[in-house]
Amino acid sequence: MNGNSIYEIKNLSLANDDLILNETIFHNANGYIGVRSNFEEGYKEGFDSIRGSYINGFYDFAEMKQAEKLCGLCEEKQTMLNVVDSQGIKVKLGDEPFSMFEGTVEESSRYLDMAAGVTGRRIVWCSPKGKRAEIVIKRMTSFVQLPLFTIEYTVKALNFDSDITFVSTHIGDVKNYFNPNDPRVAGESFEHLVPVSAGFKNGVSYIVTDTSKSGLTVCTAVKNILMKDGEFSECVGGHRTETTIASQIKENETVTLVKYTVFADSVRQADCKAKAESEMAKAMAVSLEKHYEAQKAYLDNFWNQTSLEIEGDDDLCLASKYNMYQLLQSVAKDEHCNITAKGLSGEGYEGHYFWDTEMYMQPFFTLTNPELSRNLVAYRYSILDGARENAKILGHKKGALYPWRTIMGKECSGYFPSGSAQYHINGDIAYSTIAYYLATKDLDFIAQKGAEIVFETARLWMDTGNYYHGQFHINDVTGPDEYTCIVNNNYFTNASAQYNLHWAVRFYQLLKEAGKTQAIEKIGLTEEEVAAFEKAEKNMYLPYDEELGINPQDDSFLQKEVWDFENTPKDHYPLLLHYHPLYIYRYQVCKQADTVLAHFVYEDAQDIETIRKSFAYYEKVTTHDSSLSTCIYSIVASKLGLEDKAYAYFGDSAKLDLFNLHHNTKDGIHTANMGGNYMAIVYGFGGLRLKESGLYFAPSLPKQWTGYKFKIMYEGSQIQVEVGSDSSVFTLVNGDAKTIHVYDEAYELENTLTIPRKKVGA
Repeated sequence: MNGNSIYEIKNLSLANDDLILNETIFHNANGYIGVRSNFEEGYKEGFDSIRGSYINGFYDFAEMKQAEKLCGLCEEKQTMLNVVDSQGIKVKLGDEPFSMFEGTVEESSRYLDMAAGVTGRRIVWCSPKGKRAEIVIKRMTSFVQLPLFTIEYTVKALNFDSDITFVSTHIGDVKNYFNPNDPRVAGESFEHLVPVSAGFKNGVSYIVTDTSKSGLTVCTAVKNILMKDGEFSECVGGHRTETTIASQIKENETVTLVKYTVFADSVRQADCKAKAESEMAKAMAVSLEKHYEAQKAYLDNFWNQTSLEIEGDDDLCLASKYNMYQLLQSVAKDEHCNITAKGLSGEGYEGHYFWDTEMYMQPFFTLTNPELSRNLVAYRYSILDGARENAKILGHKKGALYPWRTIMGKECSGYFPSGSAQYHINGDIAYSTIAYYLATKDLDFIAQKGAEIVFETARLWMDTGNYYHGQFHINDVTGPDEYTCIVNNNYFTNASAQYNLHWAVRFYQLLKEAGKTQAIEKIGLTEEEVAAFEKAEKNMYLPYDEELGINPQDDSFLQKEVWDFENTPKDHYPLLLHYHPLYIYRYQVCKQADTVLAHFVYEDAQDIETIRKSFAYYEKVTTHDSSLSTCIYSIVASKLGLEDKAYAYFGDSAKLDLFNLHHNTKDGIHTANMGGNYMAIVYGFGGLRLKESGLYFAPSLPKQWTGYKFKIMYEGSQIQVEVGSDSSVFTLVNGDAKTIHVYDEAYELENTLTIPRKKVGA
């Protein structure tokens, strides 16, 4: 990895708000497990904390009360669980416990090393009685052995000799965080965990816990190793264990405790205890240093595949790398799960999977690590039967309708106008499946899983829409903009459906030609259905206003009064926290990119002047209350040649979490915005597009930068794009030669191509 790979904060603030924020910023995760970065020793009494450890795809059911029990409304949801607290390590120097809130903190820092895949704390502390110690703590969730989390805790005596005691805890009776005043997290506390057993076996602590309703089981195991002689004592009390290690430390000597935790769950294996035992044995079979080496080797490969450098703004380059690293920490590494809206960094949105994955996060993996993108499609395939059942619940006779928010396949949206009504999620999932194919040409996977998703979502559109005056209309849905709900002919939704139907026809043709017809035969897809798909695609109604020359967001949007932005207090944003939904719905005001998003992902549906006029119109009525918005405006501004606007919108998205711009990063990172930040560089400034006709680029260079470069994978070949002030250099790093299009001109990329830069959007 080139450039700076370390993000560090020095002279740590001990304000409660800053501590909770840093729990998120410095969390450790690997796509399977996530551990918030709490102080091992805890905070002082009375401080709030979200002290959590999570498993992707592990959940319990919780009641979701409806004021009126109307047909088909959800009354139960899934929620991601805080499964254990194995972070606890308390240290006593003689009779004095270490605490950041007592004595004197002479130096302090926290860091994330994105090349090594570790986080850390360093403190120089003077106790109330004058003992000075340097404490260095390094934490890792392994990308190589996914169930493994380690803490390396080192104490150096700077001016004293004394006893030293470590107390290491393993706690199974934990709860999820709740806040009744925040719609992004659970509003009440539930007893989700049922104790099964806690105890020691051969020096390893095992805790087994069941969920209260979902029938799942988790087992965590902890092993403590002191890197010198010491006396160990073990204690079991309730659903928790405690290991006390006593030793001696002399001046200028260091003493290190290494704490291994492994996780196992019944989503992935029947016998969690046996799995935890085998994973612990595997972890202990090599030294911690070997685990660090394996972690670095994994990340060397990751950064080679995803290499992205910004020249001329080191802070922005670091922020962009931070975002890419968090995407890696968040993405599922198997087919049992997906990417939650907050990754595995916190409990915001209760660990649910949304459309965010397909439209904002998956493009990063499709272009850089297609095997991970394939896993994400495979997860959606694994819950396809649930989507079929969800379609039936909403009254459809055929097809599949994916739940708006879910973990295991059932709808978790309690407010259907801005939840279940967002039928565009079907088009989003189809879009990501198609994008995977366009980037890889992996027709075998499409035949096995992808085509069935695209066929069944296409069937749903046919059952949802209807013909009126010869055009295909889709009524009573909600688009991406959640400030406008239950409308007729949302432009984004109709454009998504059109693209979905087009590719259902294309996949049918491609699979027939290749003799890979298992999906067609499995679901009984007929020629008549495919002909109906094609007819609906060609006759899809896409709203257009002749007078303004724009695509209205929906049939009624332009009839509404424009929101009074001038007289809306700044502290009344986001609007959804200050105004009744119905009040908002009656105005022209957008929470986020909607039609503008369609002009990015389905750009060929309209000419450039329509896109230009639509962008200008919606820019005036969009609040960007959603973190999913500014990155899209940046991309479309780049397409239109609006360089200053593109850069301004990009800067807002890049630094969202590191600067806590939305003041809610404590609940978890904004993974979709992080994916959008990557897209704003590659799809925006780089002008990249994946189309059936090939791979396209239209590079532009922000005036604030001297250059930038990135790598992508396309049909098994790695391509590097390096954009400078006068030209762009395209290099075939490895793989077969490819045809690429630059500013709509076709070139054969066999080694290196240098293309003079042109003005974009003119």
